[in-house]
Amino acid sequence: MSDPLPPLAELRRAAEVFNGFTNVDASWLRLVEETQSAIDLSQPAHRTILLRWLNSWGCRIRYPREGEPAPFDDGVLAWWETWSATLPTADLVDLTDEGIDTAAKAYADLAGVAVSAGRTRRTLGPTAAAKALYALRPNTIMPWDAAIAATLHGARDGAAFGRHLRLGRAWAAAVTAEAGDGGAEIPALMGRPVSLAKILDEYLYVAFTMGAKGDWGTDSGEWWKNGNRG
Repeated sequence: MSDPLPPLAELRRAAEVFNGFTNVDASWLRLVEETQSAIDLSQPAHRTILLRWLNSWGCRIRYPREGEPAPFDDGVLAWWETWSATLPTADLVDLTDEGIDTAAKAYADLAGVAVSAGRTRRTLGPTAAAKALYALRPNTIMPWDAAIAATLHGARDGAAFGRHLRLGRAWAAAVTAEAGDGGAEIPALMGRPVSLAKILDEYLYVAFTMGAKGDWGTDSGEWWKNGNRG
């Protein structure tokens, strides 16, 4: 399948859908305020904030009851101690191949973190891991969900996530070039103060996740697959 570059007109079209959601940015703005725009997962409070935010984004991670083990808290802390110093910080458009490879490995490790104990062990998984990385590096990481990953990459492992970030980097470069001025005004053009990485994710969510459910356009997202009808 070809990967047509999303022009600004299509990003605006998807943004109109997101802009119509009630309190679309409320949980994100709360996370930013509570962490002062810098999540530090060495802090217990910040791990709790991240867990709450992930659940607000539909991840359904069980909160431990009093006295129970807290595998999410323990696992995320251990992951942070391993990866925090090497996670890339560049904007998506400026990510190097080395930065993408590091992010992909960190993603794979994070996806495998146990988040529930007992008879049925559950790991954080691909979607929540991508969302968590976005929360940690909102200008760097273009997240995904199962529908996006399956349609674009046919897999959700670390190698596929690396391909996702390379695709995002190419798209970010094309959109930035189209917008001019280094892309600084793109969030304003979309109507909300979110990063280009998030704008691209929203575009894919509307095209694939909503489109697959028949909630977008007229052909279950086929408008995108056929190459941006405009």
